[in-house]
Amino acid sequence: GLQSRFKNKSSYMRYSCESRIRSYMKEVSSFISNVHPTARDAYKRIIDLMSDKLKSVKYNGCYFDRREEEAVRLCTTEGWFSCQGPFDRDDCPCKHSINPYSNRESRILFSTWNLDHIIEKKRAVVPELAEAVKTRDGREVNWEYFYQLLFTVDNLKLVHIACHKKTNHNLSCDKTKIYRKRKQNHKIS
Repeated sequence: GLQSRFKNKSSYMRYSCESRIRSYMKEVSSFISNVHPTARDAYKRIIDLMSDKLKSVKYNGCYFDRREEEAVRLCTTEGWFSCQGPFDRDDCPCKHSINPYSNRESRILFSTWNLDHIIEKKRAVVPELAEAVKTRDGREVNWEYFYQLLFTVDNLKLVHIACHKKTNHNLSCDKTKIYRKRKQNHKIS
């Protein structure tokens, strides 16, 4: 049940994950119209840095690829995924699991599972990034911190649709990580 452009199930699943991550990048990019006009160039530079990093890691498609190393994938070598539970729990109370590698129906069902942002993308991370760029006042925005929150499993949980809570998570970015400390050049006299 795969389109002919995919060599195997792993390449399809990799593509599926990449598509989700690309859609997050599109949301971050489209937020530029909400950024203060004086900060748009700086915001665009950060988007470009994030985009380059995503391309270099192939949009984290490894998360859904059972051939990848255990440390980077979210499934077993057989292709089983387990729900990681709602954003406010350490595990799934219902023990949801699925193997989208097993058949077409499971792949379709798996498409309803979400990569849920613990610290919410739309309510917290992206607006905080825009604010950081606007109020940086000579400081350097720690774009890699925002990248981690937006595109990595540092802030993403794979959740079954029943465990995906659509309520406000009421979590915010770590204020101590928003700006990067500047490297100081010490002159030797």
